[in-house]
Amino acid sequence: MAWMTYISHWFDEDDWYEGQQRAKMSHVKQVGLIAAGCQPWNKDICAASGDRFAYCATLAVYIYQLDRRYNEFKLHAIMSEHKKTITAISWCPHNPDMFASASADSLVIIWNVNEQKVVAKLDNTKGIPVSLGWCWNEVDAVAFVSHRGPLYIWTISGPDSGVTVHREAHSFLSDISLFRWHPKKKGKVIFGHTDGSLSIFQPGSKNQKHVLRPESLEGTDEEDPVTALEWDPLSTDYLLVANLHNGIRLVDSESLSCITTFSFPSAAASVQCLAWVSSAPGMFITGDSQVGVLRVWNVSRTTPIDNFKLKQTGFHGLHVLSSPPKKKSCSSQYPTKNHHTSSTSEAVPPPTLTQNQAFSLPPGHAVCCFMDGGVGLYDMGAKKWDFLRDLGHVETIFDCKFKPDNPDLLATASFDGTIKVWDINTLSAVYTSPGNEGVIYSISWAPGNLNCIAGGTSRNGGFIWDVRKGKVITRFNEHGKNGLFCIAWSHKDSKRIATCSSDGFCIIRTIDGNVLHKYKHPAAVFGCDWSQNNKDMIATGCEDKNVRVYYLATSSDQPLKVFTGHTAKVFHVRWSPLREGILCSGSDDGTVRIWDYTQDACISILSGHTAPVRGLMWNPEIPYLLISGSWDYTIRVWDTRDGTCLDTVYDHGADVYGLTCHPSRPFTMASSSRDSTVRLWSLTPLINPLQINILTDRCWDDVIGNTDRAVESGAPPLLCGKVSRDIKQELEKLSGNPRGKKLRWFSEFFS
Repeated sequence: MAWMTYISHWFDEDDWYEGQQRAKMSHVKQVGLIAAGCQPWNKDICAASGDRFAYCATLAVYIYQLDRRYNEFKLHAIMSEHKKTITAISWCPHNPDMFASASADSLVIIWNVNEQKVVAKLDNTKGIPVSLGWCWNEVDAVAFVSHRGPLYIWTISGPDSGVTVHREAHSFLSDISLFRWHPKKKGKVIFGHTDGSLSIFQPGSKNQKHVLRPESLEGTDEEDPVTALEWDPLSTDYLLVANLHNGIRLVDSESLSCITTFSFPSAAASVQCLAWVSSAPGMFITGDSQVGVLRVWNVSRTTPIDNFKLKQTGFHGLHVLSSPPKKKSCSSQYPTKNHHTSSTSEAVPPPTLTQNQAFSLPPGHAVCCFMDGGVGLYDMGAKKWDFLRDLGHVETIFDCKFKPDNPDLLATASFDGTIKVWDINTLSAVYTSPGNEGVIYSISWAPGNLNCIAGGTSRNGGFIWDVRKGKVITRFNEHGKNGLFCIAWSHKDSKRIATCSSDGFCIIRTIDGNVLHKYKHPAAVFGCDWSQNNKDMIATGCEDKNVRVYYLATSSDQPLKVFTGHTAKVFHVRWSPLREGILCSGSDDGTVRIWDYTQDACISILSGHTAPVRGLMWNPEIPYLLISGSWDYTIRVWDTRDGTCLDTVYDHGADVYGLTCHPSRPFTMASSSRDSTVRLWSLTPLINPLQINILTDRCWDDVIGNTDRAVESGAPPLLCGKVSRDIKQELEKLSGNPRGKKLRWFSEFFS
C-alpha cells in the first residue's frame, strides 16, 4: 500500500519549521510552512479527542496536539493520502490514536495518528460519504453514509471484518446532512436531513423516519437543512438539533417531542454548528453561519447567556476540547509571549463580558473553523484566542512569487479564486484579493515598487490587483472566456504584460490594454517567460509539444525558433538568468529539457519525474542549478551540466505547481502545491563548499566566478549572480578589515 505522511514539530510560530526526517537525509531543508485553511464545503471536517484536534483542508488532514512542555497546541502532523476532496473525518472514541477520513473518490482511510501512517483503506464506498462516524459500541467499526443512504458499517479487523449494510437505515426521502451514534445506547443512531427532518433507529424499537421537522415547515416542501446534531451527555434520550433557519431545539428522541426551542437575539441569525461544553453541565455553544458570532447557552434558558463576535465571516465548525491546556502560572520560568492575537486584522477582538448574574461563562477551549478557512482555538473562560490561523488557502495553490523589491512578501494564487500576500517572517497573510475570480492559475508582480500583481484566471481573463488599495484596477479580456494559464509582467519593460491561453494565443499588451502582438499557436499555450537578457524576446510552451521563441522587435507573428523533442505537451518554460540563450521546459512527458537558443539544440534531458512537470526555477547564483516540481508530489534539484538529480524532496502531499526564489537570499525558495500548503526551503546544504571557502577567507576566485567557469564539468560551485557581486563590491569599498561584515552579509545571503 502506497502512503505518505508529513510530520511537523512546530516549536513556535516564529521559529523555523523542521521537516520530516527521512531514511535518506535530504539536502534541501524545509524551513517554513504556511498551513492550509479549513475547507468550507462539507460538514464533518473538524474533530477533537483529548488533547488533540483536527481539521481538513481539501486534500490533507491537519492534526494539532497539546505540547505539555509549553502548554500550547502545536501542529503535530499533516496526513495526506486522499486524491480528491475530503468529505468527512471522525476520531475513534475508544482509541485516541485511531482516526478515519473519507473523500469524494469513494475512499475511507483509517489512520494511526501517533505513527502518522495508514492502517487500512476501503476504496469503494458505493457513493461519496457525506458523513462518517465510529460505532461507539464497536472498537473496530466505522460507519459512513452517502446522500440517501444506505448506512454502511465497515468492520476493520477481526473475524467479522468487511462491510455490511444497516438493515433499516436506507431509502430515505431526503438527503442526509449528517448522522450521530448514541454514545451509550448500543446501535442507536440519528440522521439529520436537508429537509429539516430527523430519522431515528434503535434496536428493539420502531424506526422513525423523517420526523421532528420544525413546526414552521410542516405541510410545506421547503427545505431547512439540519446543520448540527449532538446527543445530550447527561441524558440517554435528549439531543440538540440545529436547523439552518429555524434555529436550535432540544428534542426527546423517545417521545418524539420538542422540549425547548431556543430564541436568538436577531431573526437574521442562523446556526451553522454547535457543541456541548462537557466541563459545564447543561451548557453548549453555537456558531452563526453569516457572521462569526459565538453564542453561549444553558438548556434552562431559551436565550443565550452571552454572544461574542469573533470574526466577520461565519462559522463552519465547532468542537470543545475535553482536555484543554492549563492556565499558565505567573511564576513560569519561561518568558511569556503574546500568542493570542490574530495573524490578520480580520479577527475582531472579543468584547468585554456582559454582566449576567445567573450564569458564568464555562471554562474550556473551543476549536473554531470559519467559512473563509480560518482556524482558531478560543479560550472561552479568558475570552481570548490562544491562536488564530487566518486566511489560509483552502484549495490548490497554482503559483507563488516573491515580491522583487520586498522579498519578505510572497504572493500565492489559488483554485479558491484569491491571491494572498504573506509575510514570510510571521507566516501570516497580510493582504488578500477580493476573490470570486474563478480559478487563478498564474500571478506576476509588477516591476519595482508598483505594488501591483497581475493574475490570470480560468474564466475571467487577466486582471491587475492593486495590493495596497485592495482592488482590481484593470482587466484584460482579449482571450474571452478561455482559460488564461500564464501571465508574465516584463521586468525589463514595465509597460508590457504577456498572457497565454487555451485559445492558442500568446498576447503581448501594454498595461493600458493596447495589444502589441498576438502570436497564434496550433493549440493551447500553457506557459511563457520573458528573457532576462533581451527585453524583446519571449518563449512559450504549447500543447503541440513544442517550445517557441518570439522576437518582439519585428512585426512578424512567426517564431524565430521552434524547439521540438518533448513527447507530450509543454507547460512552463524558463530562461536562465545567468546563461544567455539557455532556457528550460517542463512537459507532461515527465522530463525537463534544456535548450540552447544559439545552437538550435536540446543540450540536456533531465529524467526522473514519474508524472507531468509543472514548477520550474533556475537558481539565480549557481548557473547550472535547476529545480522542478511535478504531479508525482516531488521537488527535484538538478545539475544541468550532466543531468544529475542532486536531491529529491518528498514533503508535499500532492502535485507541486509553483516554485519561486527569494530575491536577496538566493538559496531560499518557496513552493506551492495541490495540498494547499506553501513551503519554504533552504538549498544551502547543496553548496557547503562555498560556505567553507567564505568562512576560511579563501580568495574571491574560490567564491565568485564567471558563468563559463562555473558550468565546466566537475567544477566546484561558484556564485555568479547579482546579489553576490553586489556584496563583493560593497566589501571592497570598506577600509580596514571587513571580515565581520563579510560574514554577516553572507550569513544573511545563505540563510
